[in-house]
Amino acid sequence: MKIKLPYGKINKEVEIEDTRLQGVLLSQTHEYTPEKGETELVQDAVNNPVNSPPLGDLVKGKENIVIISSDHTRPVPSHITMPVLLDTIRKTNKEGKITILVATGAHRPSTDAELRDKYGDEIVDSVNIKMHDSKKDDDMVDLGSLPSGGSLMLNKIALEADLLIAEGFIEPHFFAGFSGGRKSILPGIASYETVLANHCSEFIDSEYARTGILENNPLHTDMLYAAEKANLAFILNVVINQEKEVIAAFAGHREDAHYKGCDFLNNLAGAEGKRADVVITTNGGYPLDQNIYQAVKGMTAAEASINENGIIIIASECSDGHGGEAFYETFKNAEGPDEIMEEILKKDRGETIPDQWESQVLSRILIKHEVIMVTGAPKVMVEDMHMHHAETIEKALEKAKKLLGKEDYSITVIPDGVAVIVN
Repeated sequence: MKIKLPYGKINKEVEIEDTRLQGVLLSQTHEYTPEKGETELVQDAVNNPVNSPPLGDLVKGKENIVIISSDHTRPVPSHITMPVLLDTIRKTNKEGKITILVATGAHRPSTDAELRDKYGDEIVDSVNIKMHDSKKDDDMVDLGSLPSGGSLMLNKIALEADLLIAEGFIEPHFFAGFSGGRKSILPGIASYETVLANHCSEFIDSEYARTGILENNPLHTDMLYAAEKANLAFILNVVINQEKEVIAAFAGHREDAHYKGCDFLNNLAGAEGKRADVVITTNGGYPLDQNIYQAVKGMTAAEASINENGIIIIASECSDGHGGEAFYETFKNAEGPDEIMEEILKKDRGETIPDQWESQVLSRILIKHEVIMVTGAPKVMVEDMHMHHAETIEKALEKAKKLLGKEDYSITVIPDGVAVIVN
């Protein structure tokens, strides 16, 4: 069977013998055909909000409107969603100041080229766009403590708004359950200190901090509180398919609209696990596979569908390298993942270090499984992080066979590891 794997802006193809193939785990979002076009879906959602007044009513008389928008690492089709939001606002409020606040979380700032690729030249040239910097304490307002006890500090641009809106997309998330909704606030526009507290080892270690789980998820609880304190008044979240096309849109109340979107996605993204000795996965292609840091997400899908001591192969372009200096150094300077995990679990909430959460999840995977990366990232970088490097899927399979030490191994393929909720 020939299977396409998204990789950067192209597809790689792998051919698997039928006798070895246990299954191909796919999100049904890729087969779902909406009755309307992308822009119409988004406009309908904005016009018919969930448990909220229409956006046109909310913006009346507002002088300072802020729209929080995802950064370059997220495939939010802002070239579709943002014009709808801006046009809706301007129909009833022609004078108010509009600012787009790019929610970088703990990521690097987006470049001008990335902004133009995301929004288009017209929006970049005509709308005030500000970049969140989680490490600039002067940009933050202290709002006290999160339910967990961690410090809650958020970007003052958002808090000074007369009306705060957020656009984003909903996908399965490997420890927050789902992306979207409240994540625009935390980690989106939160201080680094707040992100560290929310992403502490205790929370990441929770059995509820897993893909597709919101109930009892401690990270989710903190995120909801942060969104409430920020006075997030209206959200627009979309669900996309493998081609990054909008197949559904949900707008309105920050929690109710988000939950409705999560329910929609959960019904499409769930896939029964097919356990195998080798699981081949990806991080969904560009822009989600720009670095090793993000690629950990795709690995967790494989982790949920693999035999004991099985091998994970992940195809991820990683044109941006490791994606986090602290993340990389943690692995480079350690003897192995057991040592890293032991040190992380000793740290309480106030001692969380940069990128610790990603290190914790990757260590959890590496303690149980060998990982082979088919990637453009340097071989030495991958090996420094206690993984194997391969130039092609075929070479990765050869390595997997040697590591397993047997001829009769089985294979499961997850073409888009960030789009599937493995049951």
